[in-house]
This record gives sequence, C-alpha cells and structure tokens, in this order.
Amino acid sequence: MTSNPKVIVLMGGPDAEREVSLSSGERVTAALVRHEDLTVTSRVIDAPEEEVLRSMIRSVDADVVFPVLHGDWGEGGILQGRLESIGIPFVGSGRAASELAMDKMRSKKVVAELGIPTPTAATLAPGVEVDLDLPLVLKPVSDGSSVGVRPVRTAEELAAARRELEPRHDRIMAETMVSGRELTVGFLDHRVLPPIEIIPANGIYDYEAKYERDDTEYVVAPGLPTDVEKDLARWSRIILEAFGVRDFGRVDWLLPGPSDPLQGPQFLEINTIPGMTDHSLVPMAAEAIGLPMPVLCRRLVEAAIARA
Repeated sequence: MTSNPKVIVLMGGPDAEREVSLSSGERVTAALVRHEDLTVTSRVIDAPEEEVLRSMIRSVDADVVFPVLHGDWGEGGILQGRLESIGIPFVGSGRAASELAMDKMRSKKVVAELGIPTPTAATLAPGVEVDLDLPLVLKPVSDGSSVGVRPVRTAEELAAARRELEPRHDRIMAETMVSGRELTVGFLDHRVLPPIEIIPANGIYDYEAKYERDDTEYVVAPGLPTDVEKDLARWSRIILEAFGVRDFGRVDWLLPGPSDPLQGPQFLEINTIPGMTDHSLVPMAAEAIGLPMPVLCRRLVEAAIARA
C-alpha cells in the first residue's frame, strides 16, 4: 500500500436507503480514522455528475474512494462507472458486476443457469395478471434488498401491494414465497465468511426489521447441517466469482422448512455494497473470525489500492 494514503468515504446518494448509507459511511469513517497512517475524509453526496465527482475527489487529493452507498444509483453501477472513468481506485465491485447484481431478475437468471436453485419469479407488467400461484413476495427489481418487500397470501393483498409498488418503482417482480430459515453468506477478499441466520420477530425481514427494530435476532454460524453449510459456501463462491464481485459482498438465501416442496438452499439475491452499520451482517461475520471493523475497513482499502 502507498505511504500515508488519502481515503475519501462517499455516503448518502439519492436512493431509498440514503439514511442507512449515512449510518454505514459514518461507521466506516470512524473505523478508518483509527489508523494513524491514513488520511480520511468523508463526503455526503446526492448524485453528482462525473466532473463534480472528479472535482470533489481532487479537492482532497484522494488516492482511493470508499463508496458506502446502497440502491440503484450508488450500488447498481452508475457511481462505479463514473469512478472508473475518473480512473481512481475504489473499494468494491466494478460497474458490470454492480449492474448485474442490482437487477434481481437478471441475477436469478444467471444463478439458475449456474445450476443453483432459486425460487420461481416473474416481472410484473402493470395491468397484467400474475402467472404464479400464491403466496408470493413482491419486491422492486432494482433497489435495496429490503426496500418495498411485500409478502402477499391472498388476491386482495396482491392487488393492494401492486397498487402501492407499481407507481413508485420502474419494475417490480413476484417471487414464489418460501417458508423457512433466512440465511446470508458474506464474502471478504476471496474468503467466504460464516453464515448468519436472521430471525425477525415479525417473521419478515423487511426494511423495518432490518434497520429500525431491535428485536431481530442474528445467529452467526447457526449449526446448520454439514451438507447445507457446504452448499451455501460453495454456491456463494460460485455466484460471487461468476458475477465478478470483488473485495466484499453478501449472498442472501432461504432454507426451506420440511413442509415446503423446495429442498436445499434457495438463492434470493446478491449485494455488492453490504451495509456497514452496527446491525449489518458482513461486519458481524468478519468480527466472528477476528476481524473487527477497523481491520475490516483497512483491508478493503488495501485491496482497492492494490489494483491501482
């Protein structure tokens, strides 16, 4: 790593998880300033054009960018494309991997082609009947992992969810609802982290359960059957490598219960800029293997600079 590198942490953005990004960015900044050989600056941004972004980076003479944004603009390739054009190293995946991972329907298609199970899903066109059996989960195709998630079990709930979501999102999708255990597998610099089981008190891991409630339970290395744990680790690595994810990421899964017709882990989605708040899962899994937040963030900065 270059001597005394200057790091600029970017947070905020125009997407639905702006407040989460601000919390993530503040925590990343606090972790990095623990290292006396790093010069750390943070900036709250909206959706700056490339020249504005270039000027901001130049004003602090940054050597590396640490973007901590969530959603289509900040995580889905737009920001990454601008940073690539500027030509500065940055933490996280490049534009192509970010675009692919943000699109939940494209992601599921790629994963299915890899031979990895994923629940059946379809994009919903306004006014067109859903060609999937209830119960379903409705969600935006390109947004944060918990934004706009609506479980629907009846025709009335389905109609109400569509009335709510369709005017607010360019594309929404319906996915077959799977009853079972919610799991996530983090990834750090080519290493698959221990799985975490998520147990929301209200039964649904939505935005509220993820960020606003304190009664969601997280169990690191939850004692899964050996074959399930091996499948999660192997399939997560295959997906991350196929997508071209780099530095860090997270793959979300459902493990169906014994009464569900689906068997074995089911892929839900992939995240290329995982949350970095005190509720977030990749820092939690990293801590479990002896990598506290300051060490985790430094390793990510070192990985980005090594690509320069």
